[in-house]
Amino acid sequence: MKKIYLIILSLFFGSLLLLPSCAKRGFITGGAKDTIPPKIVSSSPENYNTNFSGKEIKIVFDELIKVKDINKQLIISPPMNKRPIIVPQGSASRFISIKIQDTLQPNTTYSFNFGQSITDNNEGNPYSQYRYVFSTGSYIDSLQLGGKIKDALEQKTDNFVSIQLYEAATFTDSTIYKEPPLYIANTLDSSKIFKLENLKAGSYYMIALKDQNNNYKFDPRFDKIGFLKDKITLPNDTIFELELFKEKPTLKVDKPTQESSNKFFLAFEGEIKKAKISATNGKENIPVRMMNFPVSGKDSVQLFVPNMEKDSLIFTIEADNYKKSFTSKIKKIQETDSLSIDAKQKGALAFRDQFTLKTNTPIDQFNNEKITLLNKDSVKVAFTTKYNEFEREIVFDFKKEENEKYKMTALPGAFVDFYNTPNDTLKFNFTTKQYSDYGNLRVNLKSATRFPVIVEILKSNGEIAAQGYSEGETSLNFELLEPNLFTLRIIYDDNKNRIWDTGNFLEKRQAEEIIYFPKAIDVRANWDVEQDF
Repeated sequence: MKKIYLIILSLFFGSLLLLPSCAKRGFITGGAKDTIPPKIVSSSPENYNTNFSGKEIKIVFDELIKVKDINKQLIISPPMNKRPIIVPQGSASRFISIKIQDTLQPNTTYSFNFGQSITDNNEGNPYSQYRYVFSTGSYIDSLQLGGKIKDALEQKTDNFVSIQLYEAATFTDSTIYKEPPLYIANTLDSSKIFKLENLKAGSYYMIALKDQNNNYKFDPRFDKIGFLKDKITLPNDTIFELELFKEKPTLKVDKPTQESSNKFFLAFEGEIKKAKISATNGKENIPVRMMNFPVSGKDSVQLFVPNMEKDSLIFTIEADNYKKSFTSKIKKIQETDSLSIDAKQKGALAFRDQFTLKTNTPIDQFNNEKITLLNKDSVKVAFTTKYNEFEREIVFDFKKEENEKYKMTALPGAFVDFYNTPNDTLKFNFTTKQYSDYGNLRVNLKSATRFPVIVEILKSNGEIAAQGYSEGETSLNFELLEPNLFTLRIIYDDNKNRIWDTGNFLEKRQAEEIIYFPKAIDVRANWDVEQDF
């Protein structure tokens, strides 16, 4: 018994010695990451079936799947007036159920392209571009056409662009504003290439639409459009290209709203800069001055009127064939806009820029004799001034020297605004750098198909750093550029108005052609860069 007791005791303490190694921490390692997308086990009715007359489609997978972003990813062609009910959305399931709510057209091939919306539940591997196709007739239409899209102005093209086909026999210019297309495809978020499939033989008109409302109809206020002027006849193996552009809206204004005792805001669409704006009170003409709104991106202007005791004003806006009048009641508001002037540039002034003062009220007069510009040696520098009222800018032009310090002083009365208010004494200090702090770029135009052209140098943020115009010259110099990675583009100015003009669908006019240089151009300080384009 004693021996047995000793044996048991030895085993007990031996097991205690083993416990630390058993409790040692470790990591559970799994296998390779799952990268295989789910597979379809069955579909009911079968894919590519004919004489379809049902109301529900069921697609079964070999594993749990999720359906996400279905409203954006799913493209149904032809479009249905009532979107089908699709389950599940967001939750995991082994099947997708499509319940059709719309009345199907006879002898028509329908396709459901799920894009990237179907993924497995665990790793999110997509079942990419799955298409379910059926026909309400006795056969599946099998023709197709393809192409690519680009943006007429920007280097980068939008994603989720719809490509829409309309039957030529019933197509009019108003169709795209009122009716959905006969066939539709979408570039989704992965490609600028498109393909329309399962089409009938026939003649069609094609448009591309960045459809902000997702209703397959063109709204010029929000949507970009691209179009082919001529109809397409299928079968056709041409690779088509459509350029997207945003139309310039026609002028439309809202009723002015009073913001202070002497200022109104006027919201607008289109081009208002050249519009004539007048104000009356009974038979009395009231002076009114228009300036842009100082906050970038706001489609509104400021209307300044005299300080006066009136109950109401009638504002009239006229431009080309547009004319609109509004009666605005004048509220008694204590706040009044008064003259304020500040410098647009702070610190260093680039050699390509002009020193500019910004005003918040219209300027009626300025007196250069009350303005002094001195260099660091206190020597007067000659200058000229130009006033741009709409942009609220007083621009000074003078010869700038490198590594210089300038001091501008404007005495009282140098500027007098619309309300006969003179400025207080103003002082501004600014400097220039050395020429070696900047770079130079020479652009050689090769094989230009026509002239004139606008040559633009764009900063990395999209702003225009420099611009040139050529009516035949093939080498253009852009000196004293601030160091940056630049984008270079050429605009064929076919109407010779020195600006890029967008297109117009009703006028069947494409946007003016733009060509981008494919690589960024690195211009560094004290560099001379020569670039063939």
